[in-house]
Amino acid sequence: MTPRLVALLVLALVIAVLAALTFGSASLPLADVVRALLTAAPSTARSIVWELRLPRAALGIVVGAGLGMSGAALQATVRNPLAEPYLLGVSGGAAIGAVFATVWGFGTALVPLAAFGGAAVAVSLVLLVARVARAPHDARVLVMAGVVVGAFANAAILLVLAGAPAETVRGALWWMMGSLADASWNGIGWSALYVALGGAVLLATARDIELLALGEDAAAALGVHVERATRRAFLAASLVAAVTVAGAGLVGFVGLVVPAIVRALGARSARGVMIGAAIGGAALVVGADVAARTLRAPHELPLGAVTALLGVPFFLVQLRRARS
Repeated sequence: MTPRLVALLVLALVIAVLAALTFGSASLPLADVVRALLTAAPSTARSIVWELRLPRAALGIVVGAGLGMSGAALQATVRNPLAEPYLLGVSGGAAIGAVFATVWGFGTALVPLAAFGGAAVAVSLVLLVARVARAPHDARVLVMAGVVVGAFANAAILLVLAGAPAETVRGALWWMMGSLADASWNGIGWSALYVALGGAVLLATARDIELLALGEDAAAALGVHVERATRRAFLAASLVAAVTVAGAGLVGFVGLVVPAIVRALGARSARGVMIGAAIGGAALVVGADVAARTLRAPHELPLGAVTALLGVPFFLVQLRRARS
């Protein structure tokens, strides 16, 4: 990945963060935002920036980076540009784990681990279905298997919530549609830690992932233990995706759109695409959250709905290309 591309993606992220701190139900002048960030003097602007908007932006960065890296790794591993956590059912499985952990009273640090367990089971089921269908790399089979697993996950969540209080159900449904509204510095810290761990594993195995993109036979001929490398990549990608679900609910299509854009801008190596997708994903989620908060202010739109409005047309274009 070229320095010019890195600079472009970082600039997009900086603009998105400044927009997140500036715009909202009560817009702030950019000068007041900068002053609130740099000084400790008590003010209304400082309270808005540090207590409300900066935590959301920070969580958006963590969630977007995780979704971007996870999507890039999954696409390379299964050699399919349509692979991404939401479409492969990984996010749905993670949602089951997170909901169960919340209902059973797990602590903040353990919810991402429970989500990871659900995500690992979900991706295993998707790959099993594709292998049984003798089409482990067919875009249509993978997507259909992911839709089925995701539908099962949603049904399981609704069953868990069936006897819950009405307020709990409303909160859970809103969370399932994606939101950064519950951002807290404690939760952000744990999410960032897990994303960093999973991302480090993905970057450390970037060479194996890049060789897997050439095909199983080619990767094996070049010295890669295919089954072990595939399993490692899937588990690390599932951990990263699960953390995003635990922190912000179901936010789809980021892992599909951003890696494709990064590759179109010139990134070629697996490591470069994952790093670029992490930065670009962070910019996209933070920007989408700004849109969710401002398009119908003072009402807030679900974050997942905003990313879906961007991602569904992109998915249809990519699907048509994959079939041609």
